[in-house]
Amino acid sequence: MTLRINGFSGMDIDSMVKQLMTAKRAPLDKLNQQKTYLSWQRDSYREMNSKVFAFKAKLSATDLFGKTSNMTAQTAVVDGNKDAIKAEASANASSVPMSVTVTKLATKATVESTGEINIKDSSGPTPTKASLNTTIGNLNGYVAATDPAPTDDKPETFQIKVNDVEFNFSTKDTISNVLSKINNSSANVVAAFDEVSGKFSITAKDYGTDKKVSISEGDYGNTGTKTSSLLGLLNLKGATVQGGKDGEVEINTLDSSGKVVGTNKFTTKDNTLTVNGISLTFLKETGSNPATITTTIDTSKAVETIKSFIDTYNDLLNTMNTKVDEEKYRDFPPLTDEQRAAMKETEITAWEAKAKSGLLKNDDILKDTITAMRSVINNSIGQLSSMGITTGQYYEGGKLYLDEDKLKQALQSNPQQLSNVFQGSDGIVSKLSTTMTNTLQKFSDRAGTNRFSGDLSAAFKDESVMGKQMKEYTSRISDLMKRLDDQETRYYQQFSAMETAMNQLQSQSSSLFGTTQ
Repeated sequence: MTLRINGFSGMDIDSMVKQLMTAKRAPLDKLNQQKTYLSWQRDSYREMNSKVFAFKAKLSATDLFGKTSNMTAQTAVVDGNKDAIKAEASANASSVPMSVTVTKLATKATVESTGEINIKDSSGPTPTKASLNTTIGNLNGYVAATDPAPTDDKPETFQIKVNDVEFNFSTKDTISNVLSKINNSSANVVAAFDEVSGKFSITAKDYGTDKKVSISEGDYGNTGTKTSSLLGLLNLKGATVQGGKDGEVEINTLDSSGKVVGTNKFTTKDNTLTVNGISLTFLKETGSNPATITTTIDTSKAVETIKSFIDTYNDLLNTMNTKVDEEKYRDFPPLTDEQRAAMKETEITAWEAKAKSGLLKNDDILKDTITAMRSVINNSIGQLSSMGITTGQYYEGGKLYLDEDKLKQALQSNPQQLSNVFQGSDGIVSKLSTTMTNTLQKFSDRAGTNRFSGDLSAAFKDESVMGKQMKEYTSRISDLMKRLDDQETRYYQQFSAMETAMNQLQSQSSSLFGTTQ
């Protein structure tokens, strides 16, 4: 704009510089708006990442839709010694009843302190038991070495081996430190300390006779100067290692009248066994009171699982379709700071609602995911339809519907049918899981989202496509702000010089007119 200056006395330089800079700052406002819009897009991708991750998690083999037992109508029923055995039927479980006798449970190799561990110099008839925070130097029985004598800067050290893995500790280490170092090692054991009993124990992570626990102490170069033994302080020196044992189970197959028609004995390493398609977990020895395992048809769990699957699938599909079809208002860019300052809060909210609409309109990643999801379902639609699972009208975007009665009837006649369609390497669950994995990878590559987490507060990766764009915007904005600052400084300098010149001119003029008079 053109400035008309009629006089220089009391000139408002700040106001004039501000007006001059307004036009200069237009490119900066544009860059900030573009950066804000990109940030909104990344946030929108992260929201979608969270939904896709949650769906993929439910498709895993250990979760709701991926777990075989949730998709089968067969249920294993335990009678008799119910507390001794847990049974879970798979889709191909046999209907042959079984009688199970747990003769011996598998155990883990372990070694435990021969007595309670106490604090050094604890007096009275009842010694004070050590705690997790007790240091090795404060354990009862510790006597400092004499050659060389330990100091605060150089505490006495101890070396022990657990399953041939070497550990080094000092008198400043607490019992908690000892546990942490052993448990985070490759020794394949679990060290524990019970503050109630005051005993330290080391147990193999795995069951069975072939899993060992061995402990030994370093010879310290055979110098003979060590006064204390760490294993001795922990009351593990000379303690007997209880070897692990394999479990023993006897299973009898029964006829319809309950008569034994077949017997077999099994050895188990980890107290689990799968027989006739039924996964058995042994909790305790049965003694003379065996457990009886039978299978029955129960459609309720499978139906609830499918209902949950359809609800979750439809919710994700609807969210993606909504994002892809959402209206985009190009006349509502992100507000600048000056625009925001001039508006009411309600006006800002309404504006930003339109500005944030359509952030992922026609997004190629979402469209590809929608197509892949619908393709997985359509490839099995014949089998699904026979079980009461159908798709809606074409304009509903692939929405699934369930006829519960038809599904229950199908499961009664063929309890394995549902699992066969959904489970396995070529099942719907596996294919959808692959689709979700690919989508999460695309989100990560483009927006820098975390494909291993659905956390909405997770940080973005800088080395993604949008991450690099954000860094470029930040750099361009920084450079432009520096140039604008320099321009503003020049304006102030120019106005200052102009004022100085005008003051000099005015002074000279006054002097000349004063002389003539």
